Amino acid sequence: RTLRALASGPRRPRTGAARLEMNGPDSRNVCVLAHVDHGKTSLSDGLIASNGIISSRLAGQLRYMDSRDDEQDRGITMKASSIALVYQPEEVAAAGGGAEAASPLRVNLIDSPGHVDFCSEVSSAVRLSDGALLVVDVVEGVCVQTAAVLRQAWDEGVTPLLVLNKMDRLVAELR
Repeated sequence: RTLRALASGPRRPRTGAARLEMNGPDSRNVCVLAHVDHGKTSLSDGLIASNGIISSRLAGQLRYMDSRDDEQDRGITMKASSIALVYQPEEVAAAGGGAEAASPLRVNLIDSPGHVDFCSEVSSAVRLSDGALLVVDVVEGVCVQTAAVLRQAWDEGVTPLLVLNKMDRLVAELR
């Protein structure tokens, strides 16, 4: 459901090299932005699992998008990476009062780093994107890098969609 808002919105006009990345009207480029350790890669794993590419049991542990050895060893994303996913919207209301099947949408998901040392990777991901999922850890809240990546998205005219993460941790710590 988090992709529905991005899927229905208008595409940003493209110029130059970014125009080459478009795959037609039925595709969206969406980047995942957040402070380090707020759950970008885990969210990406969950979305990848929803497409059947990896097991849902491995989502959040596999770190599928972190394909480099140094990323797996350090447990952080250092290079932005992308994957094409399919989003199948629910039926839409037809003009005659019935419902008709909506066309599937291609979502090019870009997992970006959260550490300040890799901000150029975030800039590249944002420039290629039509929308962004802004992940915030509800316990830690908005951190310095959260504000920095949000500012980059705004500067590029990218619409962010807020994703509140680690709600289970919040409940556990409040008890």
